[in-house]
Amino acid sequence: MDSSVITSLSLSFKQVPPAAVPAFLDCVLSSTGVSSSTLFESLIEQFPFRLEDTVNGDKRFDSDDCNHIASLVAGLCHLLRNFGFGTADNHNALQLFVWRVFIPLMKMVRAYDLDMLNKIVESFFDVVIETSVLGVSLVPFLLRSIGVSMGMLQHEESDFIKWGDLLLRDSLNTTNMDENYIANLSESFPIPLSCHLLNLILNAAFQSRQAAPEMESFAAGMLWDLCNMTERLLSQSLKHRSCAVSFLLPAIFKAFSSQSSLKILHQENMYILSRNGFKKRIWECCKKLFSVGSIERRDAYSVLSLCLSSGSWTDETESFVSEKEAVEFDLRSEQEFWDEIKIGLVVDESLVRKQSLHILKSVLSISEVSKTSSEKKPEGNSGNRSMTRKDTWAEKEAKSLGVGELYGSVDSGLTSQQGWQAFLLLYEMLEEYGTHLVEAAWSNQIDLLIKSSLRYDGTLKSDCNNSHHGHMETPDEEAKIFNWLEVLWNRGFRHDNPLVRCTVMESFFGIEWRRYKTCTQSMSQTFVLGPFIEGLNDPTHHKDFGLKGIYTSRTIEGAAQYVCAYTSCLNPRNRVGFLINLASLAKKQSFCRAGFMALVQCIVSTAYVVGGYGDKEMGHLEDKFSGTAHEPSCEHLSQDDMTHILDVLKFVAESSRQHFNHKYQLIIRMWNYNFVASLMILNTLKVLLSIVFFFFHFLVYQKVLETAASAVNPCNVPLGTLLQFVSAIPREFTDHDGSLRKMMLEWLQGCNRKISNSLCTDGTRLLASLYEYLKGFISDNVESFDDEDLEAWDSQTKRWARVLFLIINKEKYLTDIIMFVQNSGLSFFQEKNHLERTPAKFLIFILSMLLELQNMQDGISELSSSVKRKSCIGSNEETGKQIVGNASNIKKKFAVVLLSILKELIQFADSSCSIFWSHTTVENGALPGSVTGKLGGPSQRRLSIPTTTAVLEAVLSVKTIGLISSYCAQFTSGVGELKLALGFFWKFTQHTISPQICNSEAAAEIYLAAFEALAAVLNAFVSLCSAGAFNLLENDNTLLTMVDGEFWLQVSVPAFLHNINHLLTAGVLVRSRRAVLLSWKWLCVESLLSVMHILDARRTPGDRKSFFSDDTVKSIFQDIVESLENAGEGSALPMLKSVRLALGILASGNSSLDGFSGVDTQTMWQLVKSCWILHISCKKRRVAPIAALLSSVLHSSLFSNKDMHIAEDGQGPLKWFVEKVLEEGQKSPRTIRLAALHLSGLWLMYPRTIKYYIRELRLLTLYGSVAFDEDFEAELSDNTDARTEVSLLAKSPDPELTELFINTELYARVSVAGLFQKLANLAYMVEPASQNQGCQDALVAGKLFLLELLDAAVHDKDLAKELYKKYSAIHRRKIRAWQMICIMSRFVSNDIVGQVMDSVHICLHVSLQEQTERNNLPAVRQYLETFAINIYLKFPALVKEQLVPILKNYDSKAQMFSSANVILHAEKIAQQTHLRELLPPIIPLLTSHHHSLRGFAQLLVHRVLFRLSPPVESTSSHTISLEKLSFENLKSYLDKNPDCSRLRASMEGFLDAYDPSTSATPAGVFVNRVEESEFECVPTCLMDNVLSFLNDVREDLRASMANDVVTIKNEGFKIDEGPNRRLIISTTDEERISEPSSLDFQRKITLSKHEKQDASSTSVLRNGETYKRLFEMEKEDELVTQLLRSRSMEVERLKSGRQSLILVASLVDRIPNLAGLARTCEVFKASNLAVADANIIHDKQFQLISVTAEKWVPIMEVPVNSLKLFLEKKKREGFSILGLEQTANSVSLDKYQFPKKTVLVLGREKEGIPVDIIHILDACIEIPQLGVVRSLNVHVSGAIALWEYTRQQRIQ
Repeated sequence: MDSSVITSLSLSFKQVPPAAVPAFLDCVLSSTGVSSSTLFESLIEQFPFRLEDTVNGDKRFDSDDCNHIASLVAGLCHLLRNFGFGTADNHNALQLFVWRVFIPLMKMVRAYDLDMLNKIVESFFDVVIETSVLGVSLVPFLLRSIGVSMGMLQHEESDFIKWGDLLLRDSLNTTNMDENYIANLSESFPIPLSCHLLNLILNAAFQSRQAAPEMESFAAGMLWDLCNMTERLLSQSLKHRSCAVSFLLPAIFKAFSSQSSLKILHQENMYILSRNGFKKRIWECCKKLFSVGSIERRDAYSVLSLCLSSGSWTDETESFVSEKEAVEFDLRSEQEFWDEIKIGLVVDESLVRKQSLHILKSVLSISEVSKTSSEKKPEGNSGNRSMTRKDTWAEKEAKSLGVGELYGSVDSGLTSQQGWQAFLLLYEMLEEYGTHLVEAAWSNQIDLLIKSSLRYDGTLKSDCNNSHHGHMETPDEEAKIFNWLEVLWNRGFRHDNPLVRCTVMESFFGIEWRRYKTCTQSMSQTFVLGPFIEGLNDPTHHKDFGLKGIYTSRTIEGAAQYVCAYTSCLNPRNRVGFLINLASLAKKQSFCRAGFMALVQCIVSTAYVVGGYGDKEMGHLEDKFSGTAHEPSCEHLSQDDMTHILDVLKFVAESSRQHFNHKYQLIIRMWNYNFVASLMILNTLKVLLSIVFFFFHFLVYQKVLETAASAVNPCNVPLGTLLQFVSAIPREFTDHDGSLRKMMLEWLQGCNRKISNSLCTDGTRLLASLYEYLKGFISDNVESFDDEDLEAWDSQTKRWARVLFLIINKEKYLTDIIMFVQNSGLSFFQEKNHLERTPAKFLIFILSMLLELQNMQDGISELSSSVKRKSCIGSNEETGKQIVGNASNIKKKFAVVLLSILKELIQFADSSCSIFWSHTTVENGALPGSVTGKLGGPSQRRLSIPTTTAVLEAVLSVKTIGLISSYCAQFTSGVGELKLALGFFWKFTQHTISPQICNSEAAAEIYLAAFEALAAVLNAFVSLCSAGAFNLLENDNTLLTMVDGEFWLQVSVPAFLHNINHLLTAGVLVRSRRAVLLSWKWLCVESLLSVMHILDARRTPGDRKSFFSDDTVKSIFQDIVESLENAGEGSALPMLKSVRLALGILASGNSSLDGFSGVDTQTMWQLVKSCWILHISCKKRRVAPIAALLSSVLHSSLFSNKDMHIAEDGQGPLKWFVEKVLEEGQKSPRTIRLAALHLSGLWLMYPRTIKYYIRELRLLTLYGSVAFDEDFEAELSDNTDARTEVSLLAKSPDPELTELFINTELYARVSVAGLFQKLANLAYMVEPASQNQGCQDALVAGKLFLLELLDAAVHDKDLAKELYKKYSAIHRRKIRAWQMICIMSRFVSNDIVGQVMDSVHICLHVSLQEQTERNNLPAVRQYLETFAINIYLKFPALVKEQLVPILKNYDSKAQMFSSANVILHAEKIAQQTHLRELLPPIIPLLTSHHHSLRGFAQLLVHRVLFRLSPPVESTSSHTISLEKLSFENLKSYLDKNPDCSRLRASMEGFLDAYDPSTSATPAGVFVNRVEESEFECVPTCLMDNVLSFLNDVREDLRASMANDVVTIKNEGFKIDEGPNRRLIISTTDEERISEPSSLDFQRKITLSKHEKQDASSTSVLRNGETYKRLFEMEKEDELVTQLLRSRSMEVERLKSGRQSLILVASLVDRIPNLAGLARTCEVFKASNLAVADANIIHDKQFQLISVTAEKWVPIMEVPVNSLKLFLEKKKREGFSILGLEQTANSVSLDKYQFPKKTVLVLGREKEGIPVDIIHILDACIEIPQLGVVRSLNVHVSGAIALWEYTRQQRIQ
């Protein structure tokens, strides 16, 4: 045919729809006479859509193109059908269509939509389904495409259809085709397209196999291969699984729906392909997917959903292999299937939960839970039970949900199927329904579900009917429902709504678990250890936790009882495992404080059962430790069990430390001594709170010990494990004064099990174990070791020593240990033995023993002080004395034995230390692998292993000698041994400071170790001097030895500095090791200076050069100053200590350093700048370095030097340093607090320096920052250096205030307040200030600072600001300033009083002439008035001059408080004068119109009159002056009036407690008020108290009126048969206007008395004026009546057009929703909208959204508490009461027929309609929802329901 004709014909397909194409082509063929084949080939050649047009681009076909393609394909397929497939040419035509049209269109699938694809495939399949083209070429190609996407190269032998390619070259002329185009055609299809096509082909094949029997074999074979392919796809990626689920599985199951099994002949074998056989294979795939991940699990559930929706479970033949090997498969018999469904029901992903629920329903054949039973059973005797109102609601709600249809009475029980229905109902309730439904029905249904199937003894009831098949046929199988209850609790514990979580938890603990043992046993450990414990960790369940200091809750108690019951149901072996797993949870997850306490209590409960106490009440657990004998039985526990238990308990104890505040350690010590005395000491709120928190930790450790005592015998566990557990309990609880010491001893000694005559049997065994442990530890010889080994041994021996001294209370039990120490020491230190075995472990043991003895000494010292202070009571005092005596004996015993081995130890050390000064060449040797290539560190000595061992042994021996000497020096015995030690120290020191040759790194390392040992020697010197052993030093001439005519110290110190500095600069040590050497250097320097300081203190006056010269000290000082700037953080503390010691030595005997040329101003500049650089380079602000920095730089001997503070060209070095410290203190609270402590002490010592620091004092006064620093308290408790350095700061002016406030934001100004309080005391001593320079300096300093603060209060932009917010930063600063000004009031004197009062009046008023008010909040004003009162009291003349004029100006705020207190607290000489001057102006204020001012005046006047006005004698009133009589009556009224009495009673104690002089002291400002207010320690002022009282009275009156209004409204809703009764409802203006039309509207006239008389007779009519007035009034009434009638008729007309629907929104409280509903009601003409408060229509937001709808829609007020009455009334009026709510019986909105008279109730946002309202409703309707989110906004829901009502009414 002509190409133009073909083109025209092809284009005409655009205009012809696919359905009309066959007729159109038949017309063309008839009219032209062209054959079908010719037309077909022509159309193929001119096919307008080419693959190359879309391959390289993103072209998309529009709708016209799609219609064109569909019509062309339909035409081509019609032509193919016309000429059939009988000949080869016709078959070639089909091939041509496939390659030239079908395949290219499939390749272009992205260019059109899925509908287009389906049309093309459907047209094609309709034609070619009878041919073999699908099986020969297309299907193999599609299978191959899928296989290639999975990485398969060829088909498997089991496949029926062999894979193939598109053989274009064999079936099509490709001469004119592009090679790239051919390659593109031959490529595989995308896997989704391939699967989709296979889906369609399989469906088509099974549909046509009836018509074409030859297709049956092909269809069966294709199904076989697709089953295999699906199984492979499910094991691949998400994309592959998605294709299998979306395309292949539906097609396969659809094929099986027509025939459940097929016979297939494959490779000469007959196979049966069945539906359930395929399901079995799919289930195996799903099991693999379940174990991979969450995404795979979701796909597995999708696969199972398809499987379960595909037909029956079983077939007669269930086989996928040979016919003779038939097997059966039922998915419900697979336990793993049920386990996976259970897991799916509790996962976090909602989609998976819905899939699991669908599967479960499918398996159980339950579709509608609430409609499974057609008949209701009788209620039985359930109504006879006593039920609360909530229980009644719950039962009604259960029935409304359909549960009532599932059961009769509890006694009749539930069938298995009904049990599952109840389970599904509860689960769906959690997932779908509102909170109120869960709250109402949950406990009721859970209780029913358990009771109905269990007897009282907890055993299961049998289901005699056995009518329901499935897996619940037998009683044993019925128990599985109880395993599923944990699914409900799991979901309930993790519900989004906290109210639901609380409801579920309360229900869980409301079950009597001991009563229902079977149900308890059915719970898995996974549930208890997982969701249950996680639920306990939810703070929502512990609202009563910590209240009133009680660290438990009802939830914790219930958890303990449940866990105890659960553990009792386990066998002994499982109990132990459960206890271990439970305690191990502390390692696996974090807990809140309440959750952790719950976990610990559960552990105790479990251990109680594990320990063999039996199934007894929990109360016996406490009895066990309070003296009641309940002997445990731990024999059934193996040693491994006990070891494991103790190990996890150790971790629990350690985990509690994250909740542990070190501030509690102080409280622990106080608690241990005497709780009552402690409370008297701790008088601040923060410390009291800390006491409360301390109880938490005390309880945790107590519970841990209870657990150990219940389940573990300490003698049956490895001692190492026991030692680690004991070390996990804080020492504060188990020391001699520890609160848990008794419990620990009873457990360790076995006194809670068996009591012997002396020491408990277990205690004796434990002592023996400790002895054997020690022998084994020491006898375990090691040939080599390093620092890490020593550290491990040290920890081990410290734990051992702690337990030893814990269980030993008398020295007689130490006999074996002491003998062992003595014998081992002598054995080890003999020269012939120590070469064979090293004594390192023995030395470590000795060091640990000495440290433990020192710790014991510290505790005993505190206990001894407590005994001396008599703070212990009764028997506690006697016990304390006994403990002190026993400890002293133990110490002496050890001192004797240590001295006995000291001589041999010295010999051993002398031999070991030869490595330091042998002067032999040391080879580098092979470095150990741990330090090879590293720079080294404190524990990484760069020495060979043998050399490291020898060096450590020498250092260890020297340290041991030093510590033994220091310890034994406390006793008078052993002088000879101590002299030997001193001689060894002297020799060692001489050798060490002598020049050494260090030509290698190894030699330098050894020399470094020598300095490490030297630090221990010098520290021993300091300890010996401090311990009173100085005479030994003098007699031994150790330190007084002369060298070349000079004392030893004079010569050795410069040599030491030269040698160690030379080693530092020699370059043989790596950088990190040089840092280690520097640390030892500064420790040695500190010790040397400490020795010098002690020696200098003992020198005689004038004998300055007895031991050393000033040049020696200056050389040390200069070396320190030059090294400070580059020092490391670890060296900061010893260097700063050395600075302080050097300055102290140089300044001894002088008040300052003015005369020392070595410490001049330039040197001090270098010192302060270097120290500051060192300070800011430290990353952490530790307490000890900060305190050392302050005490060293701001040394007391330097502070009095004027040049240190001020210079000619500016500030001095110390002032510069103070400014830097305070500047940094703005960011570091601890820095500024320590600085305030030290500076206030220095300023008190040198008051004349205060004038240089006025600005700094102001900064400290106004400072405010972080309130509490826990680390600060922790460091003071744990760090000895921190305590020591803080104690060395300058003495605080007020130590009591310092102890109270040091760790609060108040301390900066508290320290300043204490300073000036002391200075005021100093300035006003009995001795005149003019004769004492210190007093004069104090007075001048106080005046300067007072004037500075007052000037700031007047002129500072913040402090003088008038407008500021309450609690703002400005408010706080003003309070701080005036608090300090109050305290400074004592410094006001005659020379400055005028200037002071001018400033005060400016702050109170702008000027005395204008008396314009300044706006000062009460918190500020009360301090201002207190200051003014003190000035007026101090200078009485100012009262008449200044206060009286202010008081008489009634336009300003009256100074009543000031005036009254001036009267009350003035001296008696001036009191009467003040009374006459000040009381008269106050009296008129009793009549003030302002209620608060009036009440305030009543209080003050009553106070003044009763204090100062004498009672009037009982004489005639005629003889008393009018003034006196008036005052007496006023006094009587104020005293007896009940309102005045109430006001006075509420203010009781305030005026009595107020004292102006006390209120202006630091104690009055801070201490006495700290508990009253957290806001800057500001108490509530009297005026605020008055206002609060009056407001409370007013609020009570309002509440009473509101209750009356509610009562009146409720009365309007009640039934009254009288005809005149009506509903009182707030309405709109239209309704108010319409009221007169329905009533007898009458205008009442009230006549005067004479008019009434006239009206009673006819004379009134004859009175013309009166008659005229009445006539005019009647005419006006007629006009008003007509107007009202017309308006009423109009309103009635408008109302008649409204629908009879009332929308009740009283439960809705959000304004936008209410406004939207008002707008909707107006749009649909609802008759009324009911809201809880009609005043809402005046809200701006409401009006903005409603757009004037409130003016047209009638809005009535129905409060929530009246809603029930309103609905009942409307029901009586014939309205149907409906609720828009989701319940089990809710009717779909589109299926419900609305009555004309309808009241529609909307529920609360989130919670819905309450249960009590639901029971009133006639029906509940719900809006059908299709999405995942299962709720709509209440406004949207109401609008939809209103429209549906309107739609139905319009149709009618």
